[in-house]
Amino acid sequence: MSASPTPGIPPVLAGLFDDAAVFPPGSLPVEEAVPAHVAHTRGAHAGLVGAFVLAAKDIDRLAEPTGDLAAGSFDLSVTVPLPGVREALAATHRIPAVRLVGLEVTVPDEVTADRVVPALAEAIDDDTALTVYVEVPRDARREALLAALAGTPYLAKFRTGGVRADLYPDERELAAAVLAAARAGVAFKATAGLHHALRNTDPETGFEQHGFLNLLLATDAALRGAEVATLVELLADRDGDRVAERVRDLSPQVRDLFRSFGTCSVAEPAVETAGLGLLPATTVADLTEVSP
Repeated sequence: MSASPTPGIPPVLAGLFDDAAVFPPGSLPVEEAVPAHVAHTRGAHAGLVGAFVLAAKDIDRLAEPTGDLAAGSFDLSVTVPLPGVREALAATHRIPAVRLVGLEVTVPDEVTADRVVPALAEAIDDDTALTVYVEVPRDARREALLAALAGTPYLAKFRTGGVRADLYPDERELAAAVLAAARAGVAFKATAGLHHALRNTDPETGFEQHGFLNLLLATDAALRGAEVATLVELLADRDGDRVAERVRDLSPQVRDLFRSFGTCSVAEPAVETAGLGLLPATTVADLTEVSP
């Protein structure tokens, strides 16, 4: 967890929201997303906010909007295909304000699980300040890749949604992935689709969407040795009062496994979390003045 403790923000939520405002469905232009992110990191809700997430192909677009920021003051996590890791690292070093804190690496279809760790080790210098996530494919490579990541510095990334219904894993698939990560001792982040605090059906698309608080509870259950059926039940729970009550009882240690998730809006999940009584209203009062 990268965020510093902030008054009013429970440790279990600190740094949980990585700012992926430039990705769909938010799709905010980089030129607007950067100042909005800086405003988030300076607001009363700053302790909720993780890194700014950007695709490797767009790194050079950060030069102008970060030009007035102090050197190393803009925390960045870069999404990049495995073959492009070395080039992405070089690109971030050309922008003084950027402090690269994360890489989120996608694995091409033709790359087998056993080749991922050696390829990363070859491309990345020993950098203990850099957290590297490998997006675990939703195919037969999942188990082997998690096994390969176990005991290495590299973590997992699970896709929890997207712009199409088929990009959303159902409760059983996501539960199995979380349980496999817990049993392998591989921490993870989540990406896409976690637009709301609670499990829900999107009124516009009809997509069944996971809730990030549900995912916190399922992760905690996995750490406690629960089986898939229990995780499925927790992921499916839409009762806000019940979910919030359980989240209040969580130990911050759950974040050792579930590190963060990328959200195209920092404001929406923060306001929803406050609405469930998990954050003081004063913490998110300034969000009405900040872009997503």
